[in-house]
Amino acid sequence: MKENISRRRFLKKGFKTVGATVASAFGGYYYAKHLEPFWLEINSYSIEKPNIPKSFIGTKIIQFSDTHLGFHYDIQHFKSIIQKIENEKPDIIVFTGDLMDEPQNYLNPDGIIPYLQALSAPLGKFAVYGNHDHGGYGTNLYGQIMKRSGFTLLKNEVVPITKGQDYFYLAGIDDAMLGKPDFQTMTNMNKDAFKLLLSHAPDLADVASSFGFDVQLSGHSHGGQIKIPFLGALVKPPYAENYYDGLYEIDSGNPLTLYVNRGLGTTRLPFRFLSRPEITIFTLESKQ
Repeated sequence: MKENISRRRFLKKGFKTVGATVASAFGGYYYAKHLEPFWLEINSYSIEKPNIPKSFIGTKIIQFSDTHLGFHYDIQHFKSIIQKIENEKPDIIVFTGDLMDEPQNYLNPDGIIPYLQALSAPLGKFAVYGNHDHGGYGTNLYGQIMKRSGFTLLKNEVVPITKGQDYFYLAGIDDAMLGKPDFQTMTNMNKDAFKLLLSHAPDLADVASSFGFDVQLSGHSHGGQIKIPFLGALVKPPYAENYYDGLYEIDSGNPLTLYVNRGLGTTRLPFRFLSRPEITIFTLESKQ
């Protein structure tokens, strides 16, 4: 009799353990697919550099990135993001690439334009190419969408952002994977001026530092998209292997602050785990 009772208890405990494991796995799957990918985080940082002109102190820059529209992220999700960006009343808006996941297969690219047009920023809206923007013969399509939406698309180019007599440089480098990045086209800048670079690929920061840039804003990595506790990012794509999430300080001759935005959408796998989507707000401050 005692043997039967012990056996029943053992089997009951075993079934509970299996049940808890299954429930945990299912819950984790549901969370990673249906909850975290849409649990937006808005992060705010101050950028403090001694060469930021006084008239730009307090300037608010909003970065969004990697929407990957068409893969697990649709236009309704995008619409809610646009409204959140507008609510912040930014002075400058920057998009760091990968608008559509597969440009050649996206059914209504023109439908994206009114949402991007709705974004307003008194000092301008700027964008760069990501690898998915070049992929699938999307180079011209992405270029037309951004230009028709009122964005200045920077491809190995520099523009001055001006307020009266004060200015700083905003530059954009082409994508490292499928584009043709060329820092040599951006060397005609006052070496003492504040210089901000947009680069889809974070790992170009080491080169950017040697060209005198003070700040680089990037995307591409999705913050790893899926992170395993104690192990970190499951996959780091090319050109996001050294820097893949958050804030870095790089000094290879010139101190550079790099921020890697986790993006909004997903690609390849429709999951996020310990890597919430984000919009990032930067406020320019003077460091004397």
